Amino acid sequence: AGRKQRAAARRKAFSLFVKAKEVPAASRCPGGGEGVRWRCCRQAFEELPGIHRHVALHHSGDVGRQAGLGAGPAEAGGSPAGGSAASGQPCGNPEISGALPDTSHVSYDDLTSQVGEVLLYYCYCEVRDPEKLCAWQKALCQHLHLTGKVRVASEGINGTVGGSKVATSLYIKVMLSQPLFKNILCQEDFKSSAGGAHCFPDLRVGVFKEIVPMGIDPKIVSYKETGIHLSPQEFHREVEQYLSQATQGQSDTILLDCRNFYESKIGRFQGCLAPDIRKFSYFPSYVDENLELFKDKRVLMYCTGGIRCERGSAYLRSKAVCREVYQLKGGIHKYLEEFPDGFYRGKLFVFDDRYAICSNEDIISACRYCGALWDQYKLCSSQHCRQLVLTCPSCCNKGFTACCPVCQEKELKVTSRASGQTLKEECECTRKRPRVPIEHGTPRMLDIGK
Repeated sequence: AGRKQRAAARRKAFSLFVKAKEVPAASRCPGGGEGVRWRCCRQAFEELPGIHRHVALHHSGDVGRQAGLGAGPAEAGGSPAGGSAASGQPCGNPEISGALPDTSHVSYDDLTSQVGEVLLYYCYCEVRDPEKLCAWQKALCQHLHLTGKVRVASEGINGTVGGSKVATSLYIKVMLSQPLFKNILCQEDFKSSAGGAHCFPDLRVGVFKEIVPMGIDPKIVSYKETGIHLSPQEFHREVEQYLSQATQGQSDTILLDCRNFYESKIGRFQGCLAPDIRKFSYFPSYVDENLELFKDKRVLMYCTGGIRCERGSAYLRSKAVCREVYQLKGGIHKYLEEFPDGFYRGKLFVFDDRYAICSNEDIISACRYCGALWDQYKLCSSQHCRQLVLTCPSCCNKGFTACCPVCQEKELKVTSRASGQTLKEECECTRKRPRVPIEHGTPRMLDIGK
């Protein structure tokens, strides 16, 4: 009877905690929208399972205290909709299962089919044993013949893997059943696009300090201090309103692209501020050097799948200069699923051998040499260089295959030298671009009104 009373008290406390996070209709997201909404820890939730997962993961102690049960582990059946952590495990720190899926019912041809997809996902959570999670991920991907890149850290996991649809389906199923992710990761957190194992040269799984390399200790700038998440529909409404005001010179909002310059070069939101940075690890310095730009502004941030915004928005918020910081939940990937012909124009850059995926017919970039519309990247032909270059077929046929004339000249020198001699990776592309650009006066907004 005592256990039932405690469970009932916890369920009631859980419901009251969730109810307290409900947002009145008059105070909902600036973009408007229908349906019940909740806000907690600066995050927005549209659906009940989402707020339930969040409360179970991050507020188990608060719920326990409210129920008069202390801050210990959740009782079995303690929260609705399967919201609690695995019974007997501290909330957010369950044991890592090393189980692999049964593939005996699947033919080898189906498991290794070249017709498949590429998955993109991430999950922030506390990982007590990153090495164990890394070993399991490597074994799982090899078992399913998946290729790609997976980063593991004490703050979570970030992965992009390619394989047959049978293999990726099994991968998602196993990931969702992993106790470590069970109350956090959900089906919609996996973004998919046409591809397969051939999109990556191999499989790379490793343990790192950060699951996205921003270059700042996660203990100093935590994903828990992120900006307010906006659904694709909410973000779309916000961008629409921003563009309408910006054309009249009345906007107090900055639409900020968190990606690298070569990503925004071939695809971006209309009217965005796209920093001319080469790596995400330069983003904090970019913010520091341009604080005045963000002062008293509302900032709408976006990136490919959402992960860079998690840490990027937390860093921007830590500077306490913005009026408010919002971010696109699920990134451009999820936005394009719902608005393929919306305010994002051009291609979406991806970090695999495809280089880009397409949702609309727009080409917003040009050939490096002749200026013709072109948006298909290739690696610079100079062996010492790892820069990407946009060079159209016509210019390629003329021998213009390097990222710049300096590299073109170096390539000729390398081929005429004895084997084993190399040149330093430095060319016009790297020399002319400042490591951290400083915006002067009004921010450079791209393509407003188009």
